[in-house]
Amino acid sequence: MQSKSEQEKFKAAEQICRGFGLKLTHQRLEILRELAIAKDHPSAEDIYKRVKPKIPPISFDTVYRTLALFERSGVIARVNLLDDRTRYDPNTSKHHHIVCIKCKKIQDFSWPALDGMGAPEETNGWGEIHGKYLELRGVCRECLKHEKKAGID
Repeated sequence: MQSKSEQEKFKAAEQICRGFGLKLTHQRLEILRELAIAKDHPSAEDIYKRVKPKIPPISFDTVYRTLALFERSGVIARVNLLDDRTRYDPNTSKHHHIVCIKCKKIQDFSWPALDGMGAPEETNGWGEIHGKYLELRGVCRECLKHEKKAGID
């Protein structure tokens, strides 16, 4: 059962899709539902594995093409990581990411002070800046605990 916030995310994403004139087939709706309830930043493979039990005839290609369509429409955002595996972010509001270089977990965070700053002076002659995005990388608490237990420095 979806929580109220998951239902609201799903409805908001559904409205964005309809605003772009996207046809919302049963398969697209299930993919959208999985994205709305995702607590992580799933890959196409992750979404496929989650949707396949609900829609056995769905193909990986359908999932991949649907995610690409949702990305082009602004329903989701693409997150590229260290392992070259594209992940998708259903949170399209202004935010940044912190990524664990060990387990590849991604966590969203806000930084209003950074968002309110202008671009560095060195970029003035470059052209037009349309947005800022920051990705912090490090080792998460869980991986640090695991390393400590294993005696790894």
